[in-house]
Amino acid sequence: MDRSHFGQHSSSQFNEEMESIRSHLMEMGGLVEKQVIDALQALLQADSQLADKVLETEDRVDDMEKLIDEECASVLALRQPAASDLRMVIAVTKCVSDLERIGDESAKIARMAVQLTEEGESPRGYVEVRHIGNHVRQMLRDALDAFARFDADKAVEVAAEDNEVDLEYRSAMRSLVTFMMEDPRSITRVLNIIWSLRALERIGDHSRNIAEQLIYLVKGKDVRHIPVAEIQEQVSGKS
Repeated sequence: MDRSHFGQHSSSQFNEEMESIRSHLMEMGGLVEKQVIDALQALLQADSQLADKVLETEDRVDDMEKLIDEECASVLALRQPAASDLRMVIAVTKCVSDLERIGDESAKIARMAVQLTEEGESPRGYVEVRHIGNHVRQMLRDALDAFARFDADKAVEVAAEDNEVDLEYRSAMRSLVTFMMEDPRSITRVLNIIWSLRALERIGDHSRNIAEQLIYLVKGKDVRHIPVAEIQEQVSGKS
């Protein structure tokens, strides 16, 4: 199903309202994606000014969340949408929540960047941060692209990538915990890296959630909390 199936009604006002909701979701997604990129760069380059910029963006993200929620509530109350339009509103409200939480996780990384700038760089973990950070950043971009294009197959790929991120995260945790045991003097600074990696892992989870909401929108199937192989079957229509 492509986007031409959504938001086409005899009421031009309804069309405009639905398109406004989609447009604002994509705008919020772009804002949050920039937060992730900047937070990652701030941590890797010990750039406290860039970290402050990420923190300042939180208010804009929160304002976008409230705006979109109000738009969705208005459509539900006044238009009483059905079928694909109702799924669109429901999916958007859930995606907005995930985007806001991604913004929160980016802010956590920015705060870790500030602490590391003040306390001195961590002796370990930056390679893992760069690798996992780039991975989840691409997941978020792909999830938003899938939503913009109503591409359920791309959304399945995002869900599969989340499993890879989880494996990378667990491997990084084992390595960093071992390092702290061997060098207790490094604990405080390495813990900042660990919290940052945890935030990145959560960004991956929220990106998967967005992808799953796109599948619900396009296919009308709730694929939360099921294995990727089963999601693939549902999307391809084999089940």
